[in-house]
Amino acid sequence: MARISDLLAAGPTYSVEFFPPKHEAGWLSLGRTISELEHLAPDFVSVTYGAGGSTRTRTADLVSWVRRQTSISPMAHLTCAGHTRDDIRAILTDYRAEGVENILALGGDLPADGETESDYRFSMELVDDVREFGGFSVGVAAHPELHPRSPDRGTDRQHLANKLAAADFAITQFFFDIEHYLVMIDELASLGVTKPVLPGIMPISNLGQITRMAHMSGAEVPGWVIEAMEKAGDNLDAAERIGVDLATELCARLIDEGAPGLHFYALNRSWATREIFRNLGLRPAL
Repeated sequence: MARISDLLAAGPTYSVEFFPPKHEAGWLSLGRTISELEHLAPDFVSVTYGAGGSTRTRTADLVSWVRRQTSISPMAHLTCAGHTRDDIRAILTDYRAEGVENILALGGDLPADGETESDYRFSMELVDDVREFGGFSVGVAAHPELHPRSPDRGTDRQHLANKLAAADFAITQFFFDIEHYLVMIDELASLGVTKPVLPGIMPISNLGQITRMAHMSGAEVPGWVIEAMEKAGDNLDAAERIGVDLATELCARLIDEGAPGLHFYALNRSWATREIFRNLGLRPAL
């Protein structure tokens, strides 16, 4: 296994994000997906964490499975929402015992019922606690189009700069217009930030789904993307191919601009990510 900070120091990384399935069939399908993507030799995979820790056990199970059964380094998402400091210490203790070396420290969403106990207000506090616990490479989230709860641009960028002062790297929310990413990097540089910020890539297969997800995260689906996807009509295969083409073009431009890697939101499927790898010649894709 490897610490992501060390991987990034050695050169560009290519990584994939999964979420823990709710049902047995989903676990079987995800197992096939991970097997298919393992042939691409991703540098690491990340595993998401539900609102208020609602997938805490499933997240740990999936991280443990990746750690034990594959050659890929896993990164566990961890949120401060809905957790006490004792909860966090217990989770980190378990991950350390499992040999997990990477944590993505996030604010997270509250449970739907709003009932929660938490010792944290902001993800920065969680970053500090993970750092104090020791033994982990720590990442944080970045929003190229600003966090939806940020009061203004300056506050958003300063908050991200503060997090990156303590963390090793950041991974962005997905975006479609490269200018959002490039402007964010320039703004962080003006604040003295030199830590790597990995761009998050979401290949589109379902325009309605992506539009809803973008709205929740504060991102925008540009008109030119909508226009391109609408050309597929009701042809799902055509929509997926268009989505891959758009993502490939974005990835190529990011690589040309010197991005420190690419992080794919795969939605527990492998085809789109494999196609992008093949298009860009990133790995000996199958």
